[in-house]
Amino acid sequence: MPGKFCISLTCAKDNPDKATVAFVVANAAVASDQETVVFLSTEGVRLAVAGYADDIAEEGFAPLKELMANFAAAGGTIYVCSPCFKKRKLDETALVAGAVMVGGAKLVEFMSTGCPSLSY
Repeated sequence: MPGKFCISLTCAKDNPDKATVAFVVANAAVASDQETVVFLSTEGVRLAVAGYADDIAEEGFAPLKELMANFAAAGGTIYVCSPCFKKRKLDETALVAGAVMVGGAKLVEFMSTGCPSLSY
C-alpha cells in the first residue's frame, strides 16, 4: 500500500554531501511506491533553480543533477519554500522539473496524515 514520505533539505552547495544524500533517499522512497516530497528551505531552495546543481557531484554518488532529474521523472515532487526563495531573489521562471513553489501550509497539508520525514 503506497504511503507518503517527506525529506526536508536546508542546504545546497554549502553542504553538497547532505544535498546529494537527501536525493538518494528521495529516489529510494519514490521507487518504493511512496508519494514523496522533498521540501527545500533556507539555502536548499537554490537547488530549485535550473542549472544550479549541474556541478555538484559527490564521490561515490550519481551527480546531483541526475538524482534530481530521476526523482522528478519517477513522480517525486519538490516543494520550494516560497518565502525562502523570494528572500534570495531567485528566478521563479527557471525552476527544475518537479519543483513547485509553496508556503508552509502546503507542507503541513501533505504531512497531516502521519507522513514520516527526514531532515538534511
